[in-house]
Amino acid sequence: MRRDIEDKAKISRGKYCNKVSNWLDILYCVALIFLLIHLFMIQIFDFKKYRERGKMQRSSHDFAVRGDIYDRHGIKLATDRIYYNIYARPVDYSKTETPRKIAQLFSPVLGIPEATLYAKLSNTKIPVIALKKDVDRDTAKKLSKIIAENHFRSISLDKKNTREYPQGIFASHVLGFYNFDAGVSNGVELTAKDKLEHAVRATYDKTRDGKIIYNFSTDPVVPTTNPKGQDVTLTIDAAIQHVCEKELFKIIEEKGALRGAVIVMDPKNGEILGYAVYPTYDPNKFQKASNTQIKNWTLTDVYPPGSTFKTITVTSAMELGKINENSMIDDPGRMKFGPYTIENYDYKQRGAPGKINLVYLFEHSSNIGSVNVGFLMTHREFYDMLKKFGFGEKSGIDLPGESSGLLASPKFWDKGLHMTMSYGYGTSVSIMQMVSAVSALANDGVRVTPHIIKYSPEEEIEKVKRIPTVSPQTARTITKLLAMSVNNGKSCIKLDKYNVAAKTGTSRKPLENGSGYSGAMYTSTIGYLPASDPKVLIYVVVDSASKGAIWGNTVAGPVFHEVAEQTARILDLKPDKIPATGKKQ
Repeated sequence: MRRDIEDKAKISRGKYCNKVSNWLDILYCVALIFLLIHLFMIQIFDFKKYRERGKMQRSSHDFAVRGDIYDRHGIKLATDRIYYNIYARPVDYSKTETPRKIAQLFSPVLGIPEATLYAKLSNTKIPVIALKKDVDRDTAKKLSKIIAENHFRSISLDKKNTREYPQGIFASHVLGFYNFDAGVSNGVELTAKDKLEHAVRATYDKTRDGKIIYNFSTDPVVPTTNPKGQDVTLTIDAAIQHVCEKELFKIIEEKGALRGAVIVMDPKNGEILGYAVYPTYDPNKFQKASNTQIKNWTLTDVYPPGSTFKTITVTSAMELGKINENSMIDDPGRMKFGPYTIENYDYKQRGAPGKINLVYLFEHSSNIGSVNVGFLMTHREFYDMLKKFGFGEKSGIDLPGESSGLLASPKFWDKGLHMTMSYGYGTSVSIMQMVSAVSALANDGVRVTPHIIKYSPEEEIEKVKRIPTVSPQTARTITKLLAMSVNNGKSCIKLDKYNVAAKTGTSRKPLENGSGYSGAMYTSTIGYLPASDPKVLIYVVVDSASKGAIWGNTVAGPVFHEVAEQTARILDLKPDKIPATGKKQ
């Protein structure tokens, strides 16, 4: 009985196994059929997709370099340098391609002792051995010839490029820097990135060991040349830039100053001819520079402009019809406002001037005169004029990091703010904002966008804005009054051959926390020449001079004089001053 039960169980298990086996056979056949259908579809109907994918696996893009940067006369300021890193792959060594043979052939070319090179090549524990980095193009060509002649497969030449600045620290804050590995950039290298990198790249096929696969569609010249981005030409004049940097660095050292800047611009079209900033750095070694050195503080930082702002106050009142060129302004020399007393810088020597004209106001930089001119306007009227001059917004210069400055809405103004605004303390501006604003006085009332890149006529229409600010008559009258104030006085900004419309300024430096003022000073001078037909606008700012008399006329003024005189010579400007003999010089 027991035996019959066991036989039945065996038969049952056999039937079950046969059933499972049959189902597995069916599943196997179905899977095989699907696989055959899939392969058929790939090879017959979808072959283009996989052909392209295979082509991409062996294709190579050519090596593109960035465009060069030049000054307005074609002097190269930034360029790419191509170099090579040499590597060996021990896995590809063979009987005819041994470390000893490679070392013998490469040693004289690389300038590495054969024993040293052999020791490197023999370290087979490393999958990729760096033989030498930063190899120049000529050396790479010699190595390529050896590799081709000996059919070496273990050696590769990794082509790289780095950005170089042939002039060193020259115009560093204008050019900025570029790092290929990190893709980090600044200055024109950043704002003109799309143009500098706009290169037409060709694609061609390569074998596993890097050899080019030539076919009928391959241009034989393309693999041997590197495509290049578009070159960029700046508005900078290298000669004027040199003068700006030399005079700025000299006054910084002489006066023990913290920072400084000199900007030279053509007020007619907004082209910046010189742009010196201190502290500076070498863009070739930007990794070693501090944030303070790299930062273009003339765009990012704001400061109280001081007495240079009086030109804006007087111009605004004249444009609104509150005064004219013959107006007489009350100047008691000092004024009390609540617990504060405001007085002219020379009150202790001159006392109360009484009634003054506008030439006197500019020549003696009258604080009280400026306040009384400012009070002729309402809060809204004054604010609207300042907005017309571009304060409270970016100038639009083609460099990164520009600040909008600080200009409070008129609803927050009171008499105190209005008063301090009149002589350059109620607002904070960037250096470029002042350059843009004063360009309207030098350009018949039209403010022009400052720019550092030389544009084509079509690009200029889009990039460079011309904004009517005041009437031509107002601009010419202010220019005449400024030139008279310079010629009447003994200021060092006066030139022998040119009438200069300019104003100096001195302002206390705010504390970093924004509450109160430090003992340091901003000294500045802004002006343009020849006054009869302005060709250049110059702005000099020196921050925290610590030696000698610290005034706009004694610190920034001498720099303005030297830059103006040498710029006039470089540009061959026609003199507009008539000497005592009655003959033009």
